[in-house]
Amino acid sequence: MKTLWPGATIGVLGGGQLGRMMALAARRMGYRIIVLDPSPRCPTAQVSDGVVVGALDDRDAARHLARQVDVITLDTEHVPADVLDELDKIAPVRPGPTVLRTIQDRQVQKQFLDGLGLPQAMWAPSSDRIQLADALAKVGRPAILKVRRAGYDGKGQVRIEADGDPFSQLEKLRGEPAVAEELVPFKREISVILARGLAGDLQIYPIAENVHRRHILHTTRAPAPMTTEGKRSAEEIAVTVAEALGHVGVIAVEMFELPSGKLLVNEIAPRTHNSGHYTYGACVTSQFEQHVRAICGLPLGDPRLMTGAVMVNLIGDLWRSGPPTWQPVLARPEARLHLYGKDAPAPGRKMGHVLLLDDDTDRALATADQLIADLSATPSSSA
Repeated sequence: MKTLWPGATIGVLGGGQLGRMMALAARRMGYRIIVLDPSPRCPTAQVSDGVVVGALDDRDAARHLARQVDVITLDTEHVPADVLDELDKIAPVRPGPTVLRTIQDRQVQKQFLDGLGLPQAMWAPSSDRIQLADALAKVGRPAILKVRRAGYDGKGQVRIEADGDPFSQLEKLRGEPAVAEELVPFKREISVILARGLAGDLQIYPIAENVHRRHILHTTRAPAPMTTEGKRSAEEIAVTVAEALGHVGVIAVEMFELPSGKLLVNEIAPRTHNSGHYTYGACVTSQFEQHVRAICGLPLGDPRLMTGAVMVNLIGDLWRSGPPTWQPVLARPEARLHLYGKDAPAPGRKMGHVLLLDDDTDRALATADQLIADLSATPSSSA
């Protein structure tokens, strides 16, 4: 396990905002960054040393990147695991192909969690009418039907109501293999962000509390108000997942908290995560620097929270009349504006976020909602 010191080159598969923030952290530390993405102007390419233009399943382009770098990582779990198998012969891939192969397929992920004895919502395969009928007999109605691959931010899922037609809902997935889940009456969603190094060392960030709007993360608050027992249970679940996967790098484990306090695993993201953005400004070591440290074999940094924080996402709907006027954000001394450099705003697309540094996180949550209201109401800065 060779340590890669500053001056080494990191290859990033996928050029979105996660890769961008990772690249900024890596370059500050003295590493070089080369990214693979279909767009030469993707967010990561704008702050990288080089870009290989190609789709994430373009094996020739991926091999071209691999031959230029010392280690390979990713900003999305949607890179085909078979491609990672090939790249791992050229340069180490962290996280490895086995991790992606387990996580990419929702059914395989759920079987993995069942094998570990970890709690999750009741589920069953539902790729055709016969399976769906059997699944609904098991999980009940209402239920959620989700595609097994490539679903995110509410995409690739439909709800089956108690009195609705389940087969018409199945048809909306256009033949994609799917699973059905019971509809969980959760009190809130939390996420545990942690890092695991090459030698198996671990660092866990303060647990985050998440609120979604239209299936897209709206706010994250850290630290999440939790009992000592709840915090210990959440951390134990996340560590169990990371250890069983043999993961290297940052990983996020999203969980539902029920009114009883019981926790259910919702999803696993083997990468830096939207709900960990608060670490970039509020913690001694951001999730992005931590990921670089882990994949390069460096000692992991201190994940300690220096102040309470709330992160609020800036969604493309705010750009409906042009770029927003940023004065409401920049006038606040506790606010940190992060824009991702995306060329084309679209409804539901994450264009940036605002981090509010405030030990009173209830106040910060109220500020976050007020900022979004102000940005929605203000005339475009291009007007």
